[in-house]
Amino acid sequence: MKLTKHIPNFITTLNLFSGSIAVYFAFQGDYHISFFAIVLAAVFDFMDGFAARLLKAYSPMGKELDSLADVISFGMAPGAIAFSMLEQSALPGWIRFTAFIIPVFSALRLAKFNIDERQSESFIGMPTPANALFWIGISYSFSEFMIANPWLILLAIVVMSLFLVAEIPMLALKFNGLEWITNQTRFVFLAGSIMLIILFQMQACWMIIVWYIISSVLLPLFDKDRPTR
Repeated sequence: MKLTKHIPNFITTLNLFSGSIAVYFAFQGDYHISFFAIVLAAVFDFMDGFAARLLKAYSPMGKELDSLADVISFGMAPGAIAFSMLEQSALPGWIRFTAFIIPVFSALRLAKFNIDERQSESFIGMPTPANALFWIGISYSFSEFMIANPWLILLAIVVMSLFLVAEIPMLALKFNGLEWITNQTRFVFLAGSIMLIILFQMQACWMIIVWYIISSVLLPLFDKDRPTR
């Protein structure tokens, strides 16, 4: 048995390990460490797929392990962030448990993705890493404001959870060559994201996800490569 066969799965476990760290520090209210831990998990999430394609090391176990890791890193971790912020708010204590709607809908989204053949080249519904990046962005930049206005947290829980399972074509950064005509939505999204990073640096995280949603819903109207339902 070739050792290289296990490299993608090992990288996936690093995703899971980073996500577990993010969960712990989110419950502690340390959103800065959670931010970097989830970003690191997202890097590992990208790298395991890249490694699997490079080494041709696909396996049913790898697919299942990837989803299990994503439930923690991009489902439970943002849920813990929302829980922590609600816990510090003036709302009744039981309200904080609504934060766990996030991991529930994340699990539903991942299960749907695994059996949905339409999502081989594009997404239907928002991918879980995008949702996680949104939550670490607002907690990193606006935790005190969100805690003082907890209805915004509740609104975000509902809206972002629905986006996870919505029957809406969402942008996937899978380039079919570098031609403008077939990738214009992707190029415009990347250009806008780079501008946001230049202008707002670490504060740009949640803005990029909002821009991602806008790009997915509106820009495909002008893109001939628009995914179908």
